[in-house]
Amino acid sequence: MFKIDEKSLFRKESITVKYFYESIKDNFNIKLISNKSGFDKIITTKDLHRPGLALSGFLDTFSNDNVQIFGNTELKFLSQLSKKEQENSFKKFFNFNIPCLVFTNNNEPPKLLLDFANKNNTAVFRSPLPTTKTSYLINDLLDDQFATRISIHGSFVDVYGAGILFVGKSGIGKSEVTLDLIERGHRFVADDVIILTKKGENILMGTGTSLVKHFMEIRGLGLINVEKMFGIRAIRHQKRLEIVVELEFWDKNQNYVRTGLDEETITISGVDIPYIRLPIIPGKNITVISEVISLNYLLKHYGYNSAKYFEKKLQAQIKNKSKSDLRGVDYFEHDFE
Repeated sequence: MFKIDEKSLFRKESITVKYFYESIKDNFNIKLISNKSGFDKIITTKDLHRPGLALSGFLDTFSNDNVQIFGNTELKFLSQLSKKEQENSFKKFFNFNIPCLVFTNNNEPPKLLLDFANKNNTAVFRSPLPTTKTSYLINDLLDDQFATRISIHGSFVDVYGAGILFVGKSGIGKSEVTLDLIERGHRFVADDVIILTKKGENILMGTGTSLVKHFMEIRGLGLINVEKMFGIRAIRHQKRLEIVVELEFWDKNQNYVRTGLDEETITISGVDIPYIRLPIIPGKNITVISEVISLNYLLKHYGYNSAKYFEKKLQAQIKNKSKSDLRGVDYFEHDFE
């Protein structure tokens, strides 16, 4: 079985506030309302924090390492404080090393808070979106940035909507099968180095590296650009990994799946993925078989398992064999072919 090299697992330990801002400013329409002195600060966690208790003076459980979200509740509380009380609150609040603040609902932060933020080199941003929506988008971004990643050598293609990752020894024909699938109208994701990112508990999203994205190496030909050659419809930026197919040379001493009742899986970053070993012999059409693998996966997804259905028919036939004339073929009337 194809084995995962645990050394290829990696994750980001931190990102800068500048990188964070560059990632959200256009997609989320978030604006910088402080100076840029806090752009070198580091964000080390994907979690967000609502600092209501911290602003009220309770700092025992203050998650100061997190991005701080200021919604209507925090602004309402601050508006009820006197200037002196606000000053005392902000002194204690900014005594911690806070990465940055995000104000939602287009709320304007108190001038005193903005002064403290600039003085303590803490960037302040403003979002036009509601607090729940802003928190969801930022959390999703940070979750992606700090997610566990793994790099795998293979070819990744979207076949009928199912993400198939072809793996196997170098030169066995992974890229050639992928190229054939692209020619048949399926969509190319990446070749050679595949980056898989864990999203949530049981989802792996695959994409290529920024350098070789949408390029393929065909032995004897060289590099080709799939996007330029086959058009924008032939590519995908990313795709969920749903099937791993290992191509290997036929070995008569190996036991290969015959009925499909025993389904194999491979564990990648804690996620179990359906796994198929596909032996290669002369005359075997791997491209068509790959399409069938995808269609069979989709049928299972919608509740139909061919192998289990056949097993039920077989069991029923065995049970009722005494009532059957065991006739194998029923010809149509007057059909003498």
